[in-house]
Amino acid sequence: MTSEATITSVAARTSLWLQPHRIVLILTALALVLGAAFFMRWDWLPQYYEMALFGLWRSLWILAVTCILGFLLAVPIGLAQAAGSFWFAAPAKVFCTIIRGTPLLLQLWLLYYGLGSLFPQYPWIRQSWMWPYLRQAWPYGVLALTMSFAGYEGEVMRGAFAGVPKGQLEAARAFGMSRWMTFRRIWLPQAIYRALPTLTGETVLQLKSTPLVATISVIDIFAVSSKVRQVTYLTYEPLLLLALIYMAITGILVLAFSRIEARIPNKVG
Repeated sequence: MTSEATITSVAARTSLWLQPHRIVLILTALALVLGAAFFMRWDWLPQYYEMALFGLWRSLWILAVTCILGFLLAVPIGLAQAAGSFWFAAPAKVFCTIIRGTPLLLQLWLLYYGLGSLFPQYPWIRQSWMWPYLRQAWPYGVLALTMSFAGYEGEVMRGAFAGVPKGQLEAARAFGMSRWMTFRRIWLPQAIYRALPTLTGETVLQLKSTPLVATISVIDIFAVSSKVRQVTYLTYEPLLLLALIYMAITGILVLAFSRIEARIPNKVG
């Protein structure tokens, strides 16, 4: 009986992949791969291999750091708007409005060319331990991307906190739970679960925003692709490879978040 069920499952998966539209997509992808392999130049890859790996690593750690820091900032921002007093909710609302209402590129340039140009004017900053970091471009890129992620995700967390049924919070207080325990064990976990699908999309959008750091001379994978185009005068090859890299990272992110969402045992509502 088990073997029959296994055979049926394999046949079902096989028939799913043999649907006409899937066959067309597979053949199209195969044709693109073969065309890229035989009709495009890839002799430049060995020369820029190490630089590309460095750029990819920098893009990944910028994505990870800004998403983690941005989410940690988004939680109090969302909580302040959902349940805080006016003195906490108003600044959080203003922050989200400014971040969401202005382009990320403008924010990045204001931090790097604006704030970054002020620090060299103060001798005590140039002589401090901060100067080796403040003179570089990547801290401003990390700060801009972190603030952007926090601004967008803060609004998401506001809705997620507000969407948790108040009856559950009242029941927790009736059982004698402290405010911190209620927040840590009931309110925050359910808010995160509600925000998880949107968090997946925001993380993918954050990945697509990381190339903007190349405009302030941060060497990421996009900057490496631009350098290859400038030196070799090739357009399609580095851009196609760059698109493939971003698609692969996006697929991994979506798969990881779907696995996390599937491992949460209880649906909330």
